[in-house]
Amino acid sequence: MMRTKLLVVVLLGLLMLMLPGVAMAEDLTAEELAVAINTVWTLLAGFLVFMMHAGFTMVEIGFTRAKNTVNIMMKNLLTIALGVVLFFAVGFGFAFGPDLAGLLGTKGFWLLGTEEMDFGIPLYAFWFFQAVFAATAATIVSGAVAERIKFTAYLLFTVAVTAFTYPVVVHWVWGGGWLAQRGFIDFAGSTVVHGVGGWSALIGAILVGARLGKYGKNGEVHPIPGHNIPLGTLGVILLWFGWFGFNPGSTLSGVTPDIASIATTTILAGAAGTIVSMLVTWVRYGKPDISLTLNGALGGLVGITAGTAVVSPTGALFIGGAAGIILVLAVEFIDKVLKVDDPVGAISVHGVCGAFGTMAVGLFAMEGGLFYGGGTELLITQLIGIGAVLAWTAVVGIVSFKVIDLVVGLRVKPEEELEGLDLGEHGMSAYDSLLGVPGAVPGPAASLPVNNVPVGQPSVTLQ
Repeated sequence: MMRTKLLVVVLLGLLMLMLPGVAMAEDLTAEELAVAINTVWTLLAGFLVFMMHAGFTMVEIGFTRAKNTVNIMMKNLLTIALGVVLFFAVGFGFAFGPDLAGLLGTKGFWLLGTEEMDFGIPLYAFWFFQAVFAATAATIVSGAVAERIKFTAYLLFTVAVTAFTYPVVVHWVWGGGWLAQRGFIDFAGSTVVHGVGGWSALIGAILVGARLGKYGKNGEVHPIPGHNIPLGTLGVILLWFGWFGFNPGSTLSGVTPDIASIATTTILAGAAGTIVSMLVTWVRYGKPDISLTLNGALGGLVGITAGTAVVSPTGALFIGGAAGIILVLAVEFIDKVLKVDDPVGAISVHGVCGAFGTMAVGLFAMEGGLFYGGGTELLITQLIGIGAVLAWTAVVGIVSFKVIDLVVGLRVKPEEELEGLDLGEHGMSAYDSLLGVPGAVPGPAASLPVNNVPVGQPSVTLQ
């Protein structure tokens, strides 16, 4: 009896706390209530996108060697911090400020002079959502140059991407720039976010060079397995979860029914990419490959991001499945033919699948797509956008990396790379308790061989 009375008291107390909120909601106009819902929705979506950085970190750690774990964590953490600060200081103005010849914005730096900007929700909510997107574009580069780039060099390149390279592309597409004026469609960033990150990663991986021991004198390819595939798997699933903020959140509206269809196309494309990449590796290599299947899931998600709001669920399945095939072939081509060392497959996932997904809008868009009787106009516009962003990102990336190389150098010394960047760049290890891992602990344990590979020799096995 006493327990029942206590429950009633608690329920009455909760009801009394809720009454002021109910009364306040009744005082709001329909328009004000919609703005409030949209603000909460956009912020919640931004929180999910922010959590994707944990996924990126896990994937990169899992797909690389133990001796570089601290370095990877530091890079990803600083990418977030630098990215949001620089997007606040200059990036937002370049992206969403008043248009200059369709090329870039000219106002809104430090969020000053933004009084006349109207995004349908409070400025700070809109800025927050866009800022976490900017940091996402930058962090894609981290995996492609992992295990051999100087920490300082990576930070300086992050400055270039978040302050200038990415914001300019944002203005072209989402800020009213020349691609937007042409009718280019990239709803949530297959090219704007993933293309910029993927093509920057390609330039970085080429200029920094391959890891020691990755390629033999006669061009043979030596696999360098990651040290923690379970962590990589968790990272991919966390990224997939965050994508429900990335894509549906790009509506900036919690009152539109479109968020349901966007969530549907997002999950279907990711699932199709996972299944098809697994089948392709099973047929091609005799066994289903976990690392390529994981990247196939990401490839499907990247592929649908451009057209998620304008394609049907069936179209999403085709796009995601095709991305799963393209992903496997692209990883093979980049590694074995181009001899570009990308430890996590970032170039294939974000650059190649991002370009495919953007092009696929011109095929599968229910309004204007070639397969729906829309002709080739949209498809041509999509191809122009892909080419323009690739060219811009490549040119700025080359200039940025060359300048950074002159100032601080891009690559760590060979002996530091062999020892691991954790000790050389940060003076510590993530796994001090693991004996037998080069660079795990100072002293005798650090000199032990691992998997029969003597310390001081290029390793092509798990470290």
